[in-house]
Amino acid sequence: QVQLVESGGGLVQAGGSLRLSCAASGRTFSTFAMGWFRQAPGKEREFVAAISRSGGNTSYAGSVKGRLTISRDNAKNTVYLQMNSLKSEDTAVYYCAARAVSVSTFVYPLTKSYDYWGQGIQVTVSS
Repeated sequence: QVQLVESGGGLVQAGGSLRLSCAASGRTFSTFAMGWFRQAPGKEREFVAAISRSGGNTSYAGSVKGRLTISRDNAKNTVYLQMNSLKSEDTAVYYCAARAVSVSTFVYPLTKSYDYWGQGIQVTVSS
């Protein structure tokens, strides 16, 4: 089991920045590939970004590429999502997710690939 807790969300103006954090506990963090997803009202949960166990590989949704950056600190058991140049369409509840993996380089962009989820955190971008 692993527990995931997101923090850092809130209200920001369009063009602004936020950094989300997701702290993991319960199992060795470095054995998990991690992902960020989001869900806007009335829409399905969608992929935002993913990072491999080692942190060496990343993947992004086209809508966020160049504006959002995923990273991880295995010593701190934490994955981050740095969000710059935010737009109103980035407004959503953001979730981090974890998947135990044996291969250190794989990334997973699909919701169904993940075994563990955080409770989610609201990000609201005002225009």
